[in-house]
Amino acid sequence: MVDLRSDTVTRPSAAMREVMKNAEVGDDVLGDDETVIQLQELGAKMLGKESALFLPSGTMSNAVAIRCHTQPGDELVTESKSHIYNYEGGGYAALSGCSIRLVQGKNGMMTAQQVRSAIRKAAGSQSHFADGSLVCMENTANGGGGVCWEQSEIDAVSETAHDKECAVHMDGARLFNAVVHTGVPADRMVANCDTISICLSKGLGAPVGSLLVGDEEVIENAHRWRKMFGGGMRQAGIIASAGIYSLQNNIDRLSEDHARIRSLAEAISSLDSFSIDMEIVQTNMAYINVDEEKFSADDVVNKLANKGIDLYSTGPQDIRAVAHLDVDDEGIEQAISAFQSLSH
Repeated sequence: MVDLRSDTVTRPSAAMREVMKNAEVGDDVLGDDETVIQLQELGAKMLGKESALFLPSGTMSNAVAIRCHTQPGDELVTESKSHIYNYEGGGYAALSGCSIRLVQGKNGMMTAQQVRSAIRKAAGSQSHFADGSLVCMENTANGGGGVCWEQSEIDAVSETAHDKECAVHMDGARLFNAVVHTGVPADRMVANCDTISICLSKGLGAPVGSLLVGDEEVIENAHRWRKMFGGGMRQAGIIASAGIYSLQNNIDRLSEDHARIRSLAEAISSLDSFSIDMEIVQTNMAYINVDEEKFSADDVVNKLANKGIDLYSTGPQDIRAVAHLDVDDEGIEQAISAFQSLSH
């Protein structure tokens, strides 16, 4: 099977497994797993921040960040297609007691003016409003097709949030895809963000884990919330070593994923039964619209599965395809042929 469902399906390479086998470990809850410490220091350095914390998942990393920046009854602002809102089980409400103010942006991204209009403060509202205390961005914007923010807009949104006494969290699950596409260094990209979540287990190829990065004070607070949320790990150096390997070896090669999904998208968009907005095919994702007069998305997924292509639908007429390090040129050609066979 050529698995294009997500870049979360990547499996550790032989070289990564060797590093994991030989990893030095300690007890991370007690703070003496040297490999975890090395990973956290590496992540903080790469993003130009003081400190970092290793967590089991991107969802927990975002949840911990939200809890660090808010109090129960506060409100966070984010774009309506954001992962934090759509795919994290309502954790902002359940774990942090926050309400959410959604911005209807474009391709999963907001403008500074939209953010300014969305931030509400309890002060001066006769206590009617929740207190807006956090603005969350996502780069790349998964729900927007894997598109990348313009650096000027990241900076403008961050400045607006800080002017309104809000913290800024960047859900950077695929931040390095944005770095590779735009050419903006990671530390510059997030220079004005207070915390950043980096997923190691998507396109970077580690089997598990994320980093939350920020200044020492917020990361110290995050350590407490990680414990309370059940994210303390013991001999975590085994998986942290995979994270180190991924950061040292698997960033530059993301351009290969971008090129492969572009080839797939161009081929599919030329077929009568399918359409793709090529403007938003910037990184490793392509969102495919299925002609409703011919198929439903589920029909296409089932037919493609019989041809060795694994995908899933994101709506009645929509399918997402994602390239990653376990899909080579041959796999992309196989996927193109399978789509072509359905369009005859």
